[in-house]
Amino acid sequence: MDTETKGLGTTQTEHLDLARLELESGEVIAPVTLAYETYGKLNPDKSNAVVICHALTGDAHIAGVNAKTGMTGWWDSMVGPGKAFDTDHYFVICSNVIGGCQGSTGPLSPNPATREPYGLDFPIITIGDMVAAQAKLVEHLGIERLLSVAGGSMGGMQALSWAVKFPKHVNSIIAIATTAKHSPQQIAFNEVGRQAILSDPHFNDGKYYGGKLPERGLATARMVGHITYMSDESMAEKFGRRFREATSGQKFAADFEVAGYLQYKGDNFVKRFDANSYLYITRAVDLFDLAGDQELPAALTPSRRAPFLVLAFKSDWLYPSYQSRELVRGCKLAGVDVTYCEINSTYGHDAFLLEVAEETHLIRHFLRKVSSGITAKV
Repeated sequence: MDTETKGLGTTQTEHLDLARLELESGEVIAPVTLAYETYGKLNPDKSNAVVICHALTGDAHIAGVNAKTGMTGWWDSMVGPGKAFDTDHYFVICSNVIGGCQGSTGPLSPNPATREPYGLDFPIITIGDMVAAQAKLVEHLGIERLLSVAGGSMGGMQALSWAVKFPKHVNSIIAIATTAKHSPQQIAFNEVGRQAILSDPHFNDGKYYGGKLPERGLATARMVGHITYMSDESMAEKFGRRFREATSGQKFAADFEVAGYLQYKGDNFVKRFDANSYLYITRAVDLFDLAGDQELPAALTPSRRAPFLVLAFKSDWLYPSYQSRELVRGCKLAGVDVTYCEINSTYGHDAFLLEVAEETHLIRHFLRKVSSGITAKV
């Protein structure tokens, strides 16, 4: 059986309850729940653990079939026996980020002070806060040092934050289709999405729970986002300028196939995601700046003992490869052992979810090298 079809079977989401979590802003969330899933087995010396961080609208369910929802994990092609993150060898951990809406504490969660959903009373969160919560989970699992932290897009930002915030607890970093900070263009796209939500007549200052949801605004935000995930070439190949067979007859109906596809994506998204969470998470992504007040090499210097694998895709215009090359340059100036590969793909930003064969080859080799290095030191 090949690596594309071997699976993990049924998986179960678990929950870690924390008394409190102090945020980078100084505010405190109390209590806190973190939803997570694990795959594979932790070895006796607890040296084979890999944290995989999800992207903007992902969740803890990364592989296999979720026992409750029946859904297949969002990176099932990469996690499992014989796959890139081989669960015959590695213990894989994935949690839903703080601020999310898939089991972890976020705007949808009850505010202890009111017993109503937080809504916009939820504090602003950062990528660093997400990682701090993950670190609590890793500690709970009794793991002192991770073999690797990996992620694509926003997941890559979390992996980079692990390297800077917890360098003593990470043996390697895999950063895919990501950046050390957002450009003005990247912030602009997120701002359009947020404004679509905020201007929805049903948004009601974030207090829409129990009433009509701001579905149109959230769907529009997802449509804008989805455009950036593809490339001009992939959209031309998938849709061209083809018209749909049936339309509503309205003058401005979504009669192009690409328009119908975007509406389909938007309409389905509102069934599984919370509008307030979208506001908070896109804000966290925009606020992310790995270097902060320092130069990038200085920020990366504490992590120089952990090798990096940085992957980018030539057709990705949301996180263009120049941003990955800037990260690689910062690594080299900081004395970090970094491997960089720019993959020739037409899928755009979605390539990190779709270019399975090439990513599998690169990640498998990298993890084996890191693992053998640890073994040699023992």
